[in-house]
Amino acid sequence: MKLFDTHAGELRDFSPIQKGRVNIYVCGPTVQSAPHIGHLRSALVYDLLTRWLTQSGNQVTLVRNVTDIDDKVLEKAQEVKKNWWELAFENEQLFSADYRRLGLVAPQLEPRATGHIPQMIALIQELLAKGHAYQVDGSVYFDTASWSSYGELTNQDLADVESEEKTEGKKAQQDFALWKAHKATEPLTASWESPFGRGRPGWHIECSAMSSHYLGEEFDIHGGGLDLRFPHHENELAQSRAAGQKFARFWMHNGLVTVAGQKMSKSVGNTVVSAELFALATPMVVRYYLASAHYRSVLDYQQSVLAEAESALERLHLFLERASRELSETQFSEMDLAAKLPEDFVAHMNDDLNVPAALAVIHETVTEGNRELDEKQWREAATHRSEVNQMLLVLGLAPSQWPEVQSDEHKALDLLVRDLIQKREIARQEKNFELADEIRKQLEQSGIELFDSASGTHWGIR
Repeated sequence: MKLFDTHAGELRDFSPIQKGRVNIYVCGPTVQSAPHIGHLRSALVYDLLTRWLTQSGNQVTLVRNVTDIDDKVLEKAQEVKKNWWELAFENEQLFSADYRRLGLVAPQLEPRATGHIPQMIALIQELLAKGHAYQVDGSVYFDTASWSSYGELTNQDLADVESEEKTEGKKAQQDFALWKAHKATEPLTASWESPFGRGRPGWHIECSAMSSHYLGEEFDIHGGGLDLRFPHHENELAQSRAAGQKFARFWMHNGLVTVAGQKMSKSVGNTVVSAELFALATPMVVRYYLASAHYRSVLDYQQSVLAEAESALERLHLFLERASRELSETQFSEMDLAAKLPEDFVAHMNDDLNVPAALAVIHETVTEGNRELDEKQWREAATHRSEVNQMLLVLGLAPSQWPEVQSDEHKALDLLVRDLIQKREIARQEKNFELADEIRKQLEQSGIELFDSASGTHWGIR
């Protein structure tokens, strides 16, 4: 399998440190607000990666953290006049509910930052002892000048790096906070005692401490959104390496989401929250849409995309329904649950998790399967039915993995089509074949195909 390593800037052959075991750390949400489409897209990318690595025979440990203490959490809590921990917990519950709704496999570990303050303090002490950090008025900063490799993840020279925070007392504005001294304007509950004084951790130290605590000082893959490359992941890499850790062998970053070609931003007011997506389509359709672009590319959202995803997914499921129905009275009625995945599908998934190309293989297989059903080639159609089912299982899109949920749009379309099918059947009984053919042509022009069988007439998306 090849994966694009952001650190190396190229595709690399992936093999785990320990054969058969893959350890992945993914930066999870900062829970200052409800989830949006970008959060869902990122979480799905690493769900698909985990599923494929597992399918390939590996035991995968996925760690996805929750940042429940951070400047943003405190600022938002003050704005909405809530306790910071209450706000963080409420939003964490919303994220968890949406992850379940989207059919994500739960990570083996989902640590909260607030539960790992001792590990963060220990890592900061290590950096101080090695001369890579310094204290200023109860705060501790990473000394970027002390680490010659700083900027290696994003290919930046230290002199060109812009400061994330302007703070007096730092040796250089590029230096970043490892520990923030408690401020009188912040709640006392948002601070902890430490050898440096009462305060709270900086954002970047949180993930370094939690990843090494659960996965060790060297692990296979570190993932997150492209927006985290700098400063978050750059700073993680620097402080972990400076502490003597090898840290992640591969860095993966998923692309961002645009809305009608425009960058999604709170300031622009075009943020698409997850509740909006789930109000417009079933979770399975949302999942299909989010997986439809390569994980490293930009995913664009506009009004038509969910309808397109629903139509595409429905075509796959209707083939399975049709095949099961028409094969039910043949010797191939049973689904082969041990069917091998098509070689093209496997090749695409092994090529930097190319899910769009893998979806194309499924659609091609469905086209071939429908042709075989038309021609009553039962053995071949049964083989393709089993292959389609296996491929959909890998992607978390098989009907058997989801409760029976149909969108309101599908229900309305089904009523309309069934009404036309009934009128066509009456026309055939009355030998009005011209009208019957006209109804079929009308449906075909709308992209709907009719299948006449002993059990009646059924329809599907062409």
